Amino acid sequence: MKSVLITGANRSIGLETAKELSKKGLFVYLGTRNLEKGNAVVQQLNEEGFENIKAIEIDVTKQDSILAAKNIVEEEQGKLDILINNAGISGDFPQNASDTSIKDIQEVFDTNFFGVISVTQAFLELLKKSDHPRISNITSGLGSLTLHSDPNWKYYTVKSASYGTSKAALNAYTIVLAYELRALPFKVNVIDPGYTATDFNHHNGPGTIESAANFIIKHTLIDDNAPTGKFFSNDIEDETEVSPW
Repeated sequence: MKSVLITGANRSIGLETAKELSKKGLFVYLGTRNLEKGNAVVQQLNEEGFENIKAIEIDVTKQDSILAAKNIVEEEQGKLDILINNAGISGDFPQNASDTSIKDIQEVFDTNFFGVISVTQAFLELLKKSDHPRISNITSGLGSLTLHSDPNWKYYTVKSASYGTSKAALNAYTIVLAYELRALPFKVNVIDPGYTATDFNHHNGPGTIESAANFIIKHTLIDDNAPTGKFFSNDIEDETEVSPW
């Protein structure tokens, strides 16, 4: 049975992704900062008929928490097949470039960028033991420099000095990581689930969590002939679904 760790998975898109992967027969580690809340979510899922889901405490901004989670997965599975770096925060708005404090920007980067790097580096050893390792970094269209430079883009006016820049940095890191692992059977991509109505954005997005989760899964459960180091977006209206960087 393949195993997957999803960070920030106790609600919204992360939770829906966990549910769908459980249905597909994977063992799911439901990453949560609060284990008590995570266990409550898993208990509810079990009552709904979902199996092979376990809550695991992991705060992506705390190295001790990350290593403790890694040790649990290693003891129970011996390896990890899929890592979905889903945990993220938006920060407070507005986020003007001229006056958003360094403290606020650093707080967002600690989760959205440095947190992803910390988790990925910690679990890389276990992922290398998988025959078909996959790393999916969950990003946003707001991290695309090309789209942000296009006045005709529908979200052109949505600029954010913390959130958008953290996702742009994440995209850049993913390219470097994918290149480094290119000789191994890894597939490392960034996936934008699209502008989705969640708690994260006060349910303002037009997309559904079901669509978002299915899109993440589509570009995570890929075969060895699939591309690596790409940026896939649920908001791209063509069949390639490849977003400009």
